[in-house]
Amino acid sequence: MKLSGESLMGAQQYGIDQNRLTDYAEEIAALGKAGVQVGVVIGGGNIFRGLSGATKGFDRVKGDQMGMLATIINSLALDSALKKQGIKSRVLTSIRMEPVGEYYSKEKAMEALNNGEVVIISGGTGNPYFTTDTASALRGIEIEADIMLKGTRVDGIYTADPEKDPNATKFDTISFDEIYKRNLRIMDLTATTMCNENNLPILVFNMDQKGNLQKVINGENIGTIVHR
Repeated sequence: MKLSGESLMGAQQYGIDQNRLTDYAEEIAALGKAGVQVGVVIGGGNIFRGLSGATKGFDRVKGDQMGMLATIINSLALDSALKKQGIKSRVLTSIRMEPVGEYYSKEKAMEALNNGEVVIISGGTGNPYFTTDTASALRGIEIEADIMLKGTRVDGIYTADPEKDPNATKFDTISFDEIYKRNLRIMDLTATTMCNENNLPILVFNMDQKGNLQKVINGENIGTIVHR
């Protein structure tokens, strides 16, 4: 599951909205209690985004490293909120930060998933110039996920930005090839290509609508599925 860091702001202009964080934790906790194995990658845009920092004069590498730390802050917050829900969870970091979190490896992630823990993988890929979308694609492929759930603030993929174009129409399903042809940026191109090449389908849905994650798992027709 890829979650937007910016969505964690809720109605605020910056930081973590406690109500939104609790909503996310409750939604994910319901999956854990149902026996669904869940891995989570969360962005850091509510705190700092490396690329936007670079446009303001930050060195790009340093900016991306700051963004990685922002994802770790969000991951620790989600970990705490999940534990309040009685869910076992574990934070793994792509850069060494013990005792903040354990250093990521596939083996640790798979062990935790098989033990019924929600695995929160933070720090992006651990490298500059890669987004958390790419990190979520990479980690999803590594842990042999069945699907990537991309939680956004819109309810799927449209022919155009629905917030700007009232005539935009929604896709129920769309192929990766069509994504490329239409130049639809559901994620960055690297992440989309990784999912395509490794046959990892993507479901884009509105995570900010409470109850939607459970509907997804129940097989209800919400969001947009991207497939080969």
